[in-house]
Amino acid sequence: MKKILVANRSEIARRIIHTAHRVGIETVAVYSDPDANALHVREATQAVALGGAASADTYLRIDKLLVAARATGADAVHPGYGFLSENADFAQAVVDAGLTWIGPPPAAIRALGSKAGAKALAQTQDVPCLPGYAGDDQSDERFAAEAARIGTPLMVKAVAGGGGRGMRLVTDLAQLPAALASARSEALAGFGCGDLLIERALLQPRHVEVQIFADAHGGCIHLGERDCSVQRRHQKIIEESPSPAVDAALRERMGACAVALAQAAGYVGAGTVEFLLDGKDFYLMEMNTRLQVEHPVTEALTGLDLVEWQIRVARGEPLPLTQSQVVLQGHAIEVRLCAEDAHFRPHTGRVLQFSAPQATAFERAALGALRFDHALEEGAEVTPHYDAMLGKLIVHAPKRAEAIAALVRALQGTRVLGLPTNRAFLAACLQHPVFGAGHALVPFLAEHATQLQDLLSNGELEVLVQSAVTAIFASNSSGAASAQLPCALARPLRLRHQGQVVPLAVRELGAGRLLVEHAGGTTHLQLAPQAAGMVRITTTQTGAEGDVRHADHTVRAVPVGSLRWHWQTGGVDGWVEDASWEPATRAGAAGGATELRAPFNGKVVALPVAAGQALAAGDTVVVIESMKLEHSLASPAAATVAELLVAPGQQVSPGQVLARFAPATQGAPA
Repeated sequence: MKKILVANRSEIARRIIHTAHRVGIETVAVYSDPDANALHVREATQAVALGGAASADTYLRIDKLLVAARATGADAVHPGYGFLSENADFAQAVVDAGLTWIGPPPAAIRALGSKAGAKALAQTQDVPCLPGYAGDDQSDERFAAEAARIGTPLMVKAVAGGGGRGMRLVTDLAQLPAALASARSEALAGFGCGDLLIERALLQPRHVEVQIFADAHGGCIHLGERDCSVQRRHQKIIEESPSPAVDAALRERMGACAVALAQAAGYVGAGTVEFLLDGKDFYLMEMNTRLQVEHPVTEALTGLDLVEWQIRVARGEPLPLTQSQVVLQGHAIEVRLCAEDAHFRPHTGRVLQFSAPQATAFERAALGALRFDHALEEGAEVTPHYDAMLGKLIVHAPKRAEAIAALVRALQGTRVLGLPTNRAFLAACLQHPVFGAGHALVPFLAEHATQLQDLLSNGELEVLVQSAVTAIFASNSSGAASAQLPCALARPLRLRHQGQVVPLAVRELGAGRLLVEHAGGTTHLQLAPQAAGMVRITTTQTGAEGDVRHADHTVRAVPVGSLRWHWQTGGVDGWVEDASWEPATRAGAAGGATELRAPFNGKVVALPVAAGQALAAGDTVVVIESMKLEHSLASPAAATVAELLVAPGQQVSPGQVLARFAPATQGAPA
């Protein structure tokens, strides 16, 4: 094996390229038009343009990938994860082209890549499975009959793919038709296959998966488990190992079942068997026939490079270790940094400022170390064509509590400005007492997300005045210059933050000093610009009752457009708009929204309402697909649909008006 074509993009492509180069193998990157200047393209030995932007025209085109391999003389293909990594036809095409496929045999992918097929095979190996239906009859009538037999709660799942797409929880049989339709639509968009299965749902489980590795000589071992219970939209955001709920005996049982399933399928390479854990009972969810996003957690605990193992096994080498030689050391936790807002909605945009905490790159995170796998840099564009994950921070420490504390510090030290991220939300999750105690189950975010969001919102409000004013004055060259000279007149300033308008009066005292009058009292600010866009501020705040507080902050901020700023101070992220130039009635009318605007780039896939229709608060108005997921946008209050301004199939951009409403008391428009 001399040259590997990496059939993927972003951080996983960089990850594979890094190991390949370390072991003396050249690499070929492929790229779509939006990825032409991406880091993985620049770091590979060679790069080939696929032509096009969407996944369907680029990273999912088997023919283009094989042409790129032939043109560059690549003799092997690594699929990474996502895209075609679990596509048996792609694996077979690579093998038929005389290239080495760095993954499991096509037959094993077919046997295990389908959730229905994996369950059928698992039952022959006495691997526990939940009752369900995964038959060829995909009619709604058959699903309704089987659902009545199984009973609720039940889960609708896409047979193909993963990542939480095509999954819907049904707690009442009346919800089933809508769940089937929605899951089919998302599965077709994400995987090109709309086949579904249903199974009994566990409402308070853990999600625990086992990493297995097999060679072509009959060897198969497991490398411990990962607990992935903290999820939103069925997508993992925190993974850790060992699981707080798994002891040595349970690990042995789960590992034995995972190995048995892999061997029954003739598996070779890296794979992950996912289970739902209910107390000490566990049930098969699915098997992912690829490297997982969270594989660095296992690498940290074992000291192994799983990509190197994949390469060695693909060469025909036996596994380097036996089961008894596998040693798990310390505790590792990974978080997924995503481009999304506080409501888990994905966002696109340009990274205007970026700096990472001190970390190793794609190396095993040794005890006490931080690893950051990413493809971020200033100027990088996050597009709607791919998923929202920006990177992964992994900490490995002797004890779980130490890993949590170190990961919180790493998140607070990560700077990404220009688009929303879940940086602060991840830190809040890690610091929640339920997670700290090791008691987080799959419903963790369903039960605590609102509390966490309120906590973050309150944290923003506590530093809003000083941070927002600093962002506006320090990032505006004329404002920064004028702040050096005193001005007798106070400048009225109206800030829109979290949909609310906050009136201020700012007086420039000279030499970087500002006096801000606000509803809570007055705040004196001393601004001291630092390197790399930082501003050090000293605040003296006098409350309405005369109490005085002093504090020091470091604020980083960037203008995003002409009247909008993104700022970070410590672990707090905030967005603010200058609404001073808007008419007061418009600036203060956040609560009486008469329009529904697109929160992000995407494609309209459904309009379940019509003009003139009466709506209750929370009724779905538009369904948008973005970053491989469907998002339902709801009416903010009881209203009547006055006008729909988009159609199914239409691309929309952030801020675009999708619908207009009339008050509910007015009848349908004429």
